[in-house]
Amino acid sequence: MHEQDRAGRIVIDLFTTLDGVAQAPGGPDEDPSGGFRFGGWQAPFDDDMAGRTILDGIRSMDALLLGRRTADLFAAYWPLHDETEIGRILNARPKYVASRNPVTRLDWAGSTRIGEDLASEVAVLRARHRETHVIGSIDLAQTLFAERLFDELRLWVYPVVLGEGRRVFPDGAAPRNLRLLEPPVAGNAGTVLLRYAPLPGEPATGIMGPSDSSE
Repeated sequence: MHEQDRAGRIVIDLFTTLDGVAQAPGGPDEDPSGGFRFGGWQAPFDDDMAGRTILDGIRSMDALLLGRRTADLFAAYWPLHDETEIGRILNARPKYVASRNPVTRLDWAGSTRIGEDLASEVAVLRARHRETHVIGSIDLAQTLFAERLFDELRLWVYPVVLGEGRRVFPDGAAPRNLRLLEPPVAGNAGTVLLRYAPLPGEPATGIMGPSDSSE
C-alpha cells in the first residue's frame, strides 16, 4: 500500500440553501450576525435521507475539525445531550479547533487548538486519524477549500431560498474545479446530497456553440 493510500481523509459537511446560504441552519441563536432573520431554516425539513446519511457520517469519523464559533456552539450543546448517539460520539471524539488566538479557551473536553500553520496541522491530522470531519464552520471550510486541504465536500442542499446570509461560496471565493463522486441523492423532503472531490487547476473557459456535425 502506498503512503498516500494510508493517509486519513478530511471531509467537509455543509448544509446549504438553493442560493448557497449556510448560516445558522440549526437554530435562531446559532449565528444572528449581520441581522440574519432565518436562523433554524433547516429544522422544518424532516428528511430521512439527510438524517440517515448525516448519522452514518458521524459514526464513521474519528475526529472533528471545527472553526472557533462552531466549536463554541457545539461545546454549549452536545455535552448536555450525551444520552443521544450523536452526542455520545461527538463528546468522545478528539476535537481540533482552528483559531489563531493563542489564548483561545476551549471548554469542550478533548479539544485542542490548532491554527498556527493549517496546512502542516492538517497533514498531522491525516496521519493521526482515519476520517476527520469539518461540520459547519463556514470560514474554516472556505479556507480548506481555497487551499485544497480536503478530500471530500458534502453539500446537503435544501429546497429553500433565503436571499440573505453567509454563503458557502461568497464573492471572492477561490476558483476551483471539483469532481462529482456519485450521482446526486435526493431525500423525501427534497434535500439533495452532492459529494465532490477537489481537482487540480482552475476552471477553464471557452465559447459555447453548435457542435461540429461535419461528415
